[in-house]
Formats: sequence, C-alpha cells, structure tokens
Amino acid sequence: LLHPPMIEHAGLVATLRWYVRGFEERSGIAVRLDADEDLGRMTAETATALFRVIQEALTNIHRHSQSESATVRLKRQNGTLELEVADEGRGLPAELIENIDELGAFGVGLASMKERIKVLGGTLRVESGSEGTRLTATLPIRETQDQARLMENSERVV
Repeated sequence: LLHPPMIEHAGLVATLRWYVRGFEERSGIAVRLDADEDLGRMTAETATALFRVIQEALTNIHRHSQSESATVRLKRQNGTLELEVADEGRGLPAELIENIDELGAFGVGLASMKERIKVLGGTLRVESGSEGTRLTATLPIRETQDQARLMENSERVV
C-alpha cells in the first residue's frame, strides 16, 4: 500500500505501535518506540513518508545490522518533527554513507529515505560505526490545509 489507511483513521503513532509489534514478532528484534502522543496535525504526505522511512530503516536493521534491538524516536520540537532510528549493530560501510546520493537512481534504501525526507523540505543524517547506526531526520512542520484555513479565519476574527 502506498498510503497505509490505518494512518488516517488511527493516526501515525498508533500505526507505528501496531507496525512495531508486528516487526518485533517477525524479526525477533526488540524495538523501543518513543513517540510524542500528540505530534500535532500533519499532512497525509508527511505521515506516510515518516512511516515509510521508519519501515525501511527497521527492515535494514533486520537484514543487515545483526542488532538485537532498535530504538525509534519521533518528537515535535521547535517547529520541526525529529525522527531518529538507531540500532546497536555492526554499522554501515563508510563508502555506502559517502555515496548515498549517487545510489539514489538504483532505489537503494538509504537513498530513498533521504529523498522522501528531502521532498518534504527536511534533512536526513546517517551516523554509523562499530557500535551501531543512527538515522536522524528533521522535517519542518507543515500545516494541513484545514489548519491553515482555521488560522487564517481566526486572524480575521481577532
């Protein structure tokens, strides 16, 4: 599914809880999900992109890291959404991190995650070493059209 319908009905955090439980059962990897209960309203495009980045990051951890655990953090801070996915695995080869942009045409997971975040005006940083890998995405908070209309109308009333 290009857009998981559960996100619209239950919200991103509830959808992530559901996905993480299933991922733990399938992979045997313990995942700690630390997400603000109220991330505020966000566009469907933003929620879907965040879900897909987390999904791809956890899949990469399962396939490549040999880590027994992972952490997913999603917070709203200072006008941004901050996502962090980390493991305690064997780390990524330095040449992969250095060449993320060139790998984009081949649909490599890291490059596609970086592109998803970039399209939304955000950045993706990858740090990796012998003690694990950490992906950090920062996105500007984009209001939905409904929020923008409400704010515009409330400014007229005041």
